[in-house]
This record gives sequence, structure tokens and C-alpha cells, in this order.
Amino acid sequence: MKILVTGATGRVGSEVVRRALAQGHSVTALARSADKIGARSEYLRVVAADVRDEAAVIPAVADTDAIIHAVGIGRSRTATDIYSQGARVLIAGMMRFNARRLVVVSSQAANAWANQPLLAKLVLLPILQHLFGATYDDMRRMERVLWESSVDWTQVRSPHINNKPRQGRYRFSADEVPPHYRSITVGDLAEALLDIAVRSDVARRDVFAAN
Repeated sequence: MKILVTGATGRVGSEVVRRALAQGHSVTALARSADKIGARSEYLRVVAADVRDEAAVIPAVADTDAIIHAVGIGRSRTATDIYSQGARVLIAGMMRFNARRLVVVSSQAANAWANQPLLAKLVLLPILQHLFGATYDDMRRMERVLWESSVDWTQVRSPHINNKPRQGRYRFSADEVPPHYRSITVGDLAEALLDIAVRSDVARRDVFAAN
């Protein structure tokens, strides 16, 4: 499988690149600082570009089976459009080259409040929105970009991502938040993203993965 990974030097993206190569996929790793990509393989192509740069990114989509949009700025207070505009550019490339599969990393905290547990709405989410609302706001804009497109996207709403050793297993749910949805290791999230990229039954749906 030929996979394009954005945010390839980030915590999640770099792990997706590493695990994809280990699984035998051909990978195009896209990052602004391409020299920071630690992976090495004859099956790895590196593209140095901002994911919002149409001139650089759209050609990179050619001959791609799936895209994993794993960019991130963390829980920043600074306004950003890297999630939404990045998705918009990737979709433009997909339309040009007839690519279909797009998996994006979002957050459960960016989910509509009507879909949140009562305790989260009353206590946790107001705090997170106040502190890190810029990130979540753009993730919500990204969701609108996805719905307005015609590609087969899947939005993965992750819980807290931790750096603990990979467990080698994760719980998965489509459309509904599973019970005890608290955290996932970065390694297990990367594995989930790769698994989801080859699934056709979760196209144009929100999914949830947790340890």
C-alpha cells in the first residue's frame, strides 16, 4: 500500500511512518522540517513542505492509496488553520489524482458538545476549551471540510495520547464513544490509524480508539 503521512516529524506522524514501513508499506512522509525525519528506508520518500502549500503538497498525492493526516500543534492557544487548510489541500490533491481514502487525527475534545458525556460538558470541556480552544476550533473546521468533500474520509477522535510503551492492542468503536475512553499510547494510535486506513466500512464516519 502507498501511504502519504502528514506531520511526519510529530509524535504521532513519526510513529505512523515507522510502523507503516515495518508493515511493508511504501510511505511518503511530508513535513516542514524533513531533515528531522529519522526513518530510513528504500520505501520512504520525503517531501519537505507545509501541508497548506498547494504547489508542494498536491503533486505528492499522486499515486497514493491512502493519506493519514497526522499534523498537530499540540494544545496551543495560538489560532491555527493547519488542520482544516491542510485537509482542504489534501482533498484537492485527492480530487486531482482520483485518490479516495483519507484518515485524519482529531480529538474527542473537539467533538460536538451534544455528543459529550455530561460530566465532560460540565467540568472538563470548558477548561480545555478555555486553555486550548485554538486547536479544537480548527479541528471543528476540519470536520466541516471533510463533510463538504466527496472523499472517503474517517475522522479518528483520540483521547489523551501518552508516551507509554505500546500495548499491542486497542479498543475500537464507530460513531459512539466507548466506555472508559481515557487514553491511548502513541504506538497503539499509530497502529489504529494504519488499520483504519485499509477499512472500507468506516468511510465518512467518526471512530474512536483507546487502550
